[in-house]
Formats: sequence, C-alpha cells, structure tokens
Amino acid sequence: MGGEKVEPEKNGAHTVSEYHSGALVFPVLPSSYYFTSFPPITLSSMTTYDSASRNLLLCIGRGLPLELSSIYQKKKRPKIIKKIIKRKTVPPSSSSSHFIFIFFFKMGLLRPLCFLFLSLLPLLLSSFTVAHKDQGVTYDGTSLIINGRRELLFSGSIHYPRSTPEMWPDLIRKAKAGGLNVIQTYVFWNAHEPVEGQINFQGNNDLVSFIKMIGENDMYVTLRVGPFIQAEWNHGGLPYWLREVQNITFRSDNPPYKHYMEKFVKMIIQKMKDEKLFASQGGPIILSQIENEYNSIQLAYRDAGIRYVQWAANMAVATETGVPWIMCKQRDAPDPVINACNGRHCGDTFTGPNKDYKPSLWTENWTAQYRVWGDPPSQRAAEDLAYSITRFFSKNGTLVNYYMYHGGTNLGRTSSIFTQTRYYDEAPLDEFGLQREPKWSHLRDAHKALKLCRQALLFGVPHTKVINSELEIRYYEVPGTETCSAFLTNNNTETAQVIKFRGTEYVVPPRSISILPDCKRAVYNTNTVVSQHNSRNFRRSQTANDLKWEISSEVIPDADRIPVNSKTPMELYSLNKDTTDYAWYTTSLKVNPSDLPFKKNTRVILRVASLGHALLAFVNGEYIGTAHGSHVEKSFVFQKGIDLKPGTNHITLLAMTVGLPDSGAYMEHRYAGPRLVTILGLTTGTLDLSLNGWGHQVGLDGEKVRAYTQGGSHRVNWSPSKGVAPPVSWYKTYFHAPEGRDPVAIRLPNMTKGMVWVNGKSIGRYWNTYLSPLMEPSQTEYHIPRSFIKPSDNLLVVFDEEGGNPDTIEIMTVDRDTICSFISENFPPNVQSWSIKKKIIQTAEGGTKPSAHLQCANHKKIVAIEFASFGDPSGVCGDYTIGKCNSAISKKVIEKNCLGKEDCDVPIDRSLLDSNGDGCSDIVKALAIQARCSH
Repeated sequence: MGGEKVEPEKNGAHTVSEYHSGALVFPVLPSSYYFTSFPPITLSSMTTYDSASRNLLLCIGRGLPLELSSIYQKKKRPKIIKKIIKRKTVPPSSSSSHFIFIFFFKMGLLRPLCFLFLSLLPLLLSSFTVAHKDQGVTYDGTSLIINGRRELLFSGSIHYPRSTPEMWPDLIRKAKAGGLNVIQTYVFWNAHEPVEGQINFQGNNDLVSFIKMIGENDMYVTLRVGPFIQAEWNHGGLPYWLREVQNITFRSDNPPYKHYMEKFVKMIIQKMKDEKLFASQGGPIILSQIENEYNSIQLAYRDAGIRYVQWAANMAVATETGVPWIMCKQRDAPDPVINACNGRHCGDTFTGPNKDYKPSLWTENWTAQYRVWGDPPSQRAAEDLAYSITRFFSKNGTLVNYYMYHGGTNLGRTSSIFTQTRYYDEAPLDEFGLQREPKWSHLRDAHKALKLCRQALLFGVPHTKVINSELEIRYYEVPGTETCSAFLTNNNTETAQVIKFRGTEYVVPPRSISILPDCKRAVYNTNTVVSQHNSRNFRRSQTANDLKWEISSEVIPDADRIPVNSKTPMELYSLNKDTTDYAWYTTSLKVNPSDLPFKKNTRVILRVASLGHALLAFVNGEYIGTAHGSHVEKSFVFQKGIDLKPGTNHITLLAMTVGLPDSGAYMEHRYAGPRLVTILGLTTGTLDLSLNGWGHQVGLDGEKVRAYTQGGSHRVNWSPSKGVAPPVSWYKTYFHAPEGRDPVAIRLPNMTKGMVWVNGKSIGRYWNTYLSPLMEPSQTEYHIPRSFIKPSDNLLVVFDEEGGNPDTIEIMTVDRDTICSFISENFPPNVQSWSIKKKIIQTAEGGTKPSAHLQCANHKKIVAIEFASFGDPSGVCGDYTIGKCNSAISKKVIEKNCLGKEDCDVPIDRSLLDSNGDGCSDIVKALAIQARCSH
C-alpha cells in the first residue's frame, strides 16, 4: 500500500499534518514552506490549547508560506492567499481569537508572534503526547489521506461472485501489474442471503477471503455495500424475499425496507470489523459506499426520498468504520458522506463535490458498454479511457475507478433482466481474465505517467491557461521548488495542434492530453499507443470433443396433468419467487364443429399478450412457436395460427423470465408473464381465455430432480440423441479436460436458448436465436471456469428450450497468443522507462528512443514472428500489410531479438533495422510486428 506520508522531507521542517474538524483535514504544502521544525501535531488532540494557539497553528496547518518578503508584501498577498484558498481549505471558526489572528496577520506581526509561540511550544508539549501514528482514512479537498499518507488512487472493479476463487489471485496480480492500487467491489445481498436468515459466504461468495487477498497484495479496497447495487445483477442485488414483506417499498423512507436494509448493512460491517478489514483496523478497506445512484430515482419518492437519503447516510456513518462513506451520483450526499461521479468523462461532466472540503472521486469510469441480448459488439477505445482519466486527475481528481476492470461471467441465473452472460468482456481484463491489449498496457502507462506527477498534483498549486476553445494548459507547481507537472490538452478531434509552454513547442495529437511530469518533457500522450496489441483466439480442444450426446425431453403438460388453481394467469415473478426461470400455464377449451372456420385452409389465431419476458406455446401438445420481449420493451405479443379440433383442446404456455429488473423506482411493483390470452377467428367471434381458469406449475421436471448433477442425471430416462430434438429437452454427455492451462469456453452454434451446467455448476444462460442488428448471436462462446473441470469424466448438461442439435457443440481453449506492436519513429519512449531519482524525472539508459515491446502471457514464449516490416506498413493486429517501403532485414532482426523469449524489446533504430538502407530515408518510418506465443 504505497504512498507518501503527509510530512516534509527529512531535510525540511515538520508540519502540522492535519487539522481535524469532524472528518475534515487541511492540505499541507511541502517542507520548504515552513521556517522551523517541530513534531507533527493533530489539532483535534490539542485539548489544552486555547483557541488563539489553535489559530496560530492553523496558519502553519494551512501550509501558509512564511517567506515574508513574498507573502506579506501588500501587493502580493491577495494573489497568494487566493491560490491557497484554491486548495479547498475550511475556514477557521469565527471566534474572538480568530479576529486576533487576522489582526496580527494584517499588521505584519504574525511572524514574530509565530516565533514566540514556537519558542514556547516544547513547554506546551511537555504535558501530553502530541505525536501519534495515524491510522484510518480522512480527507480534504485535495485527496484522501490514508494512514497519514496522501494518495493518487487508481482503482478497478472486480466482482468476486462473477469469477471463481481460483481466478482471484491472478486477477488481483494483473490489476496491480496494470498500475492499480485499489480494487472496488459491490456486496451482493441476494448472493449472501438468498433465503431470509440463511447467510452464505462460501465459494464465489467468500467476500472476506477476497478482501484479504487484495490486502495481501498491498492494495486497497472500496466496498460498495449498497445494499441496492444495480450492477446488471439479478434484482439489483436485493433478495427476492424482500418483495413479499408486507407493506414494503424499496429504497424509500419505508420502515420495513429500512429495517431489513439496516440489518444487512450492519451485518456486513460487523463481519468486516470482526476480520479487521477496515483501514482504521490495519485492513485494506479505505472507502465504503451506501446506496447507489439514488439521484436517478429520488424524485419519484418526493419527500420520502429526501428523508431516505439522510437516513441512509446517518445509518452508515453511525457504524463507525473509521473510513469515509461515499454515495455515487448523489449531488446532495449529506455530510460527511462524499458524493462521487459515475460516467464516461467525469473530468468534464462532474460538477464537483458538494463541499469544498471533499475530494473529487470517480466511482465508475465505464470501460465499455455492458451488453444485453440482441446488442451488437461494442468497444471503448483505450485512447478515450486514457484521455478521460488524465483529464480528471488534471482537474483535481484523486481517485478513478474503472467499471469494470474485469467483468467476468454472470454464472447461473445471476444476470439482470435481458443481460448477457458475458459481462464487460471489453474491460482491460476480459471475461476469461486475459489482458486485452492495448487497453491494459495503455492504461498501465497512463497510471505510471500520472504517478510521476504525484508530488505536484497532491502538493502543488493549480494553474489553468485556456488558449482557445480547443487548447488548454493545466499545470501544478509547488512555488519555491522545481516540482511542476503540466497537462497539455488538444480537444480538436481531427488534427494535431502545437501548444507552446514555457518557451517550448509541443505537438499534441488530436483529442488527447500530453503529460509533462517535470513541466519540460512529454513522457506520455493519451492518443499515442506505444504498448503492444493482441487478439483473442478460440481453439478447438484436441482432447475434450469426443462427445456422445444423450437426450431426455420434458413431457408437455396439459390441463389434465396440472389442475386449475387460478381463474386468471398468475403473475410470473410471484409464482416463481426467483427459484427458476420457468413456469407452465395450462388451460383447456371445448370447441364445437360449428365454431371452426368454414374454409378448410383457414386457421384460427392464438394471441397471448405478455408482460415478459418470453414464452413457448403449445396446442394439444404440439409446439406452435415462441416470442420474447427485449431489454427496452419487456412486454410483447405472441400471435400464431393454430389448428383446433372439435371437442377439448389444450393450451399450454411455458413462460419464462430472463433475469429480474435491476433498476428504476418501485421495483417491488414490477410484473411479468402472460396477461391476456385470446383465440381469434372463430365463427362465434373472439374467445377470451384470460378468465377461463388456469393451472400453473413452477419449474421443469429436470430442474426438480437436478438432472444436471451426477446423482440427479440417474433419475432421468436418457436415449441417444439423433439430430434436431423436440422442444424443452435436456442433453447430456461427458468430456475430458482440455489440454494445457488456458481458459476454457464452449460454443453452441445450433442450439437455441437455455442453460449449461458442468459437473452440476451452471455457467449461465445462452441465447443464440436472439440476433443482433448484424444478424449474428450477441454471444457465441461461454466461459467454463477451469476450477469446474476434473481431469476426466466431466458431466456436461445442456437444457434447450426450442430443441437444438448438440452435434455441433464444441469445447474450446482461449488465449491471446497473437501479440503485435506498431511503433513509429516519432513516438515517445515508453513511459515505463521513466522514473524519479533525487526528485528529477529521468529515463533509463537507452530509453530516449521509442521501442517495440512484446510480452507473452502466462510464461509462454515467442515461438514465431508471423509479420515484421520496418518502413511504411499498415493495418491492424492480425491484418498487417507491407507498404511501398520495407527493410528486407527487419524480420530477421526481430527473430534474433525475440524468438524463444517471454518478452523482448526492439529499439526503433535505423542502424539496427535497416543497416543496408532501403532508399526511403525521407519518411518517418514505423515498425509493425506480429508474433505468436506458446508453451
């Protein structure tokens, strides 16, 4: 847990490091601003000091420079005082001693008075201890102060139930290697208490082990307790049983809801305290969050919403965790709770904390767009992410969190309404935990560049120079020292611009920020990617695909099997109680021959108006068709021609949910399932079956016997699978573990919609028939965690709603073994080569030139150079082409430097890459490399 203590350097003076007023702390300027030496003092502990003494120390605690020639001169005083006020301090109390303090200040007598006070200070300190070890987290308008240290915080969201405990160590290690020092996670109430009073912290839900693992890696934790979390998680994290509490209204000034919310929050907080996980106890948790984005629905609850926010804040603070509480997207977060920003560009959209003495925190910087069924692929460029965080830190930001840094998998039925099983796959660490390049490395480099600016950002005075509507200079400087960092911004989206700063001209690429940690050298640009790229490969396993499928189809029930138990179709959420996606609805009707259309080729129409989410329809046991809603419009109408026979006819519907809603007001009043059922086209007119009397059965027979487990599968009659099967069928096979150690996935190209289990564990829903606007499935591969797999005899069970063909199912291994680099001669050297030594920014020997860096993952080695060209190549990773200018020896040079190594660096040096000369000396050359890694 790095960082630098809020105290001067060894050769300088000690300072009053903090002035506490509740949870508030004054910022401190560097030691060169103080004219004498004394131990660090926290004024909150100075119970025997009178208020005048406190005000005298306040002048030092504020970091007022005591270079009297520059501060106390009348002409310069207002400007400097203004700069100090810009650092967002809290005014002292308006006591009489404060007026005395101001009087001495204006009369120019403050310096001798301070000298007098300091000469007496040892006597004042002799009666009590003033120095103590800071533990816990405080804050001011500049930053969080963690255990006495100011921090720049780079955070990433990793949700423990969306990956397995076996994956956690690698994910945390890669997050730290990517420059993060904080992991953020929600707490998932319905995972921990799916049934009231039955608490679960086992397996994927082992929150304590997850947090301890983060701490063991010297990283911090932001714990978003919620307990409403949204998070594209089933029911927004709220357990279903809350819906059935009498007179409950979620997220409002409602006594039943507040009772259960407070009970859960206190249980989580106590569990964290028992394990000593808060920073105030020496643990890694530095921030906790109560509620989540409540501003978006607060108006729906009117005054009750205002009261609820205040109550939630008071309840949280009363738990006395020793760390600050935050509320995201809550402009009126009550003191001392900090309001934080969520969004893509909080550097420009965030209006700032609602009090000057609170730091600027960004709790969700979306690394992509979460995807629902029917969505096309989407990306957010690494360059845009880098721009956004640099912009935020350049404007007094202190913490940025990537949502998500690793999205993972919505295992089982945990995804929210219409949300895909794969979650934030476009994050720096993809669904499988592999580094997505260049996003992972480009952000790592941004973090390094910003850390080089740490001293200036946390202790300097900010300055802004707006050149025009597109160009801007922001810099932080510690007066009287050489500490200075600058950020040159070009918001022109099409062309590079020249920005002149302190006599030097800098070319800043379109829509980018250049970082100058010493106000002299640009070491990083947000739009210039010098890190490697990679592409993901799904490879058919050589050992896991000897699959012999068996099938067992569900019996389609009718009204004779499921007796009438309700006059109308029952509401689906209340019927299933979130125990399954499925419920059968049955009814029957008698038809006279005269009721049927006279023409033989004319069919009557079955029409079902449903509140969501999907259904299958059967008439007399025959499958008729399917329909579904969408994430935008859950309701839908199924309408299909059917054949009725004289006499009794059976209508059977298999209604289903696709996750519970996770957002919006009054979630306890959401509904789903068939609502109106009619038959159109009879000679007697439209027949309304909605009041006909309906039978209901929750769940499938295969679910009840747990056909997806080893024991349950023996309670089902299986037969060999041959081609396309009837609807509502189960498929079973066994497979050997895939070779190697790479992640594992499954493809189900000719299946429709359903769920997959491996050795009794669900890997989530699949839905191949819901096509995107590109006429392709939204998701084609589904993650099987390695920890689910045994060396052999792995039970694989697939449930398919419409009846697919399992013969084309494939088990794959997943890698990012195709790695690339594209570096131009005019690129800066990689920022990783820069460091601070004796307060001077410098680069390693030989680091003044750009270089191509290639690195294989998971201890693999470079086994082939598939493309190499030094000249004017073009294209992207996986599709490079040689241009008009190419060095004939470049590939041989790369092979010599890189083959057989886990990583290699190739300097962009003409004497190395083009020693023979190619006749293209008049152009700026680039090097493109594509390599392949393997064990």
